Amino acid sequence: MTRERLRGRGVPALVVVVAAVLFPLICMACSGTLPPLRGQIEVGNESYAVVAAGADAASGDLYAVRAEGGPLVPITFSSVGETRPALSPDGRRLAFLRGRLVGDSTPGSVWIMDLQTGGEREVRLPREAGTPSRVGWSRDGAALTVAAGTMLYRAPLADKPSQAAEALPPTERAEAESTLAVLLGDPVFARVVPCGEPDALCVATDSATGPLAEHAHAATRWGSDSVAFLTRGVIEVRPLGPGLSRKIEWSGVPGKALELTAYVAEGRQPVRR
Repeated sequence: MTRERLRGRGVPALVVVVAAVLFPLICMACSGTLPPLRGQIEVGNESYAVVAAGADAASGDLYAVRAEGGPLVPITFSSVGETRPALSPDGRRLAFLRGRLVGDSTPGSVWIMDLQTGGEREVRLPREAGTPSRVGWSRDGAALTVAAGTMLYRAPLADKPSQAAEALPPTERAEAESTLAVLLGDPVFARVVPCGEPDALCVATDSATGPLAEHAHAATRWGSDSVAFLTRGVIEVRPLGPGLSRKIEWSGVPGKALELTAYVAEGRQPVRR
């Protein structure tokens, strides 16, 4: 109903103005498209991390934390588990896996959230695809790689409500696998891999493998000169060259931190608050 019709029915002008302002916001809230980090993190302009946290994968939600630490900011509020978060190279989109049913610890679908709008869209896998296990972005953010079963799939990310992924030919598999790996340096000189012993991370080059950290998991690239991982309930950021490690501490962790991804705004001035 237009403002003119409301006024014609004797509705006060102030009520008309308030309704005109609030109605779009109410609609956005109902459709779940409010930007989850608005007023908390300047998406794409400051460094931050996203963790999947909860009692287990079946109940996990996604949360953001600023690079300086502080309270966790909820991103998802789903009744099903969300896992394997992966931030896009520009830090503005978040890919992740979502369970099909409440209490299901096995991911059943792949989703992408626009963190600037809160809008979500599903990446549709072929019917014959196995269970999705990992997602990774191309360097330019134009495509998403999905590991499902023993196959790799790629979804070109056109501006559509949903996007279909197609199986990759063997000739493109190596390049696609690199989008799923934790690569270190620019140019890349090594990658992070699990060590032989449980709950430990190693760094592997073409010629050797050495220890990175004990009591650690969920490594992610932290810009071109550092690596981050979860250890003893916090994020540790470790430089690849000389320098001291630092810990990002947070509050409001529901359960335990399970997985990690990060965006580092290299070359930008820190956001002051």
